[in-house]
Amino acid sequence: MTNTQIWTGGDPVTDIDVAWDNGAAIPGAAEYTPRWAAAAKAFRDELAAAGRAKLAVPYGDAPRRHYDLFLPERAPAGLAVFVHGGYWKAHVIGNWSHFAAGALSRGFAVALPEYTLAPEATIPEITREIGAFLDHIAGEVGGPINLSGHSAGGHLVSRMLCTDAPIAEATAARIGKVVSISGVHDLRCLLPASMNEILGMSLETARAESPALLEPRAGVDLTCIVGGAELAEFRRQNVLLANAWHGFGVKTVALEAPGRHHFDVVDALRDPDSVVVGALTSR
Repeated sequence: MTNTQIWTGGDPVTDIDVAWDNGAAIPGAAEYTPRWAAAAKAFRDELAAAGRAKLAVPYGDAPRRHYDLFLPERAPAGLAVFVHGGYWKAHVIGNWSHFAAGALSRGFAVALPEYTLAPEATIPEITREIGAFLDHIAGEVGGPINLSGHSAGGHLVSRMLCTDAPIAEATAARIGKVVSISGVHDLRCLLPASMNEILGMSLETARAESPALLEPRAGVDLTCIVGGAELAEFRRQNVLLANAWHGFGVKTVALEAPGRHHFDVVDALRDPDSVVVGALTSR
């Protein structure tokens, strides 16, 4: 008999909070956010001094409806978007600016949108905010629009590929490559988690907002990537969406970055030669 390798999530999940607790699973987890914030500030300061940064640009009236836009030295080849994670309830774009470096060096403008966090906004409302941002930014930068997002941000950019995504048809037509990094694609498993006290999801909401349970638009080109050292639930979610949507006849691929965990898998966005940046900036 031929040996066959299959992906396995290991033992069944018995403690949902432990299954999604990256902070407890990653050594030195508390050091990442301050380090990101410092690197992001230095990056913003450098680009602002060169006249290549537009900061806190509004796309709506709510306090967190704004974005930062970083411009390449020449006319942009297109727009790359990065949507931050934080389980829809944490983080600010000011911690992530430097992750624009890889796509920027490839000649793309890079936009990082902020959005209202739970519990002030529900996940459907956050989805609509990201859609509103994309419709706005589509009028500011020409060319293809390629999306990336990390964790909850991976959910939000994948959600924009669904047939019922809250974006204009003209915007949807310009979205080319999408990279979901450690994305959460089926929200039902988070219903019993303690974080749902903040998210406030019902089963109906979880089903309606789960890309893995929805239909993708024709022409979707999706890369799902996760760290090989991540928690089993993230690795499962990564394979889940790529497999589910492949059955609809669209282009999907699921990758694992060996040895990477949830907090350092995003480092690939800073490297112009990485597989992630290559996927994000291909045309």
